[in-house]
Amino acid sequence: MKSTQTALVTKFRALHESGCFVLPNPWDIGTAIYLERLGFKALATTSGRICLSRSKPDGGVPRDEMLAHIREIVNATALPVNADFHAGYADEPEDVAANVRLCVETGVAGLSIEDSTGRSDCPLYEKKLAIERIRAARSAIDASKTGVVLTGRCEAWLVGDPDPLHTALDRLSRVR
Repeated sequence: MKSTQTALVTKFRALHESGCFVLPNPWDIGTAIYLERLGFKALATTSGRICLSRSKPDGGVPRDEMLAHIREIVNATALPVNADFHAGYADEPEDVAANVRLCVETGVAGLSIEDSTGRSDCPLYEKKLAIERIRAARSAIDASKTGVVLTGRCEAWLVGDPDPLHTALDRLSRVR
């Protein structure tokens, strides 16, 4: 692990512990530098904006292209960067873990994994699988000994779940 990543993870964790903070989304090197100069304390990549900037639908950038983009943003700024890593670019927990390891190697201070499948017939991963996927991501991060912050995102509101609050709280309470 790079000592720079260690320092950025420490700073990112301190921001979380201090309360609320704004986490703007650069979509390229220029906006990352601009947002840093404006005084923001951390950044988060945005899958939607990188896709739009490349004339692709949200979710249309393949894993390796997204990893290169994340690395580009991390290298462009001295701020902690959280990676919007979609659903981990895989369905199965072990594949999510392998992809999370690759994302951690970009130097991120944090990353998020969502439970959206991208399919209209079943928009969220089944609860048990969703939880296993987050646990696999956490295990991969723990094995890296980087301390990278993991955010498990429940997309229930975005996919029109009939009871999104219950769905999100139920998943949250089961992950621990």
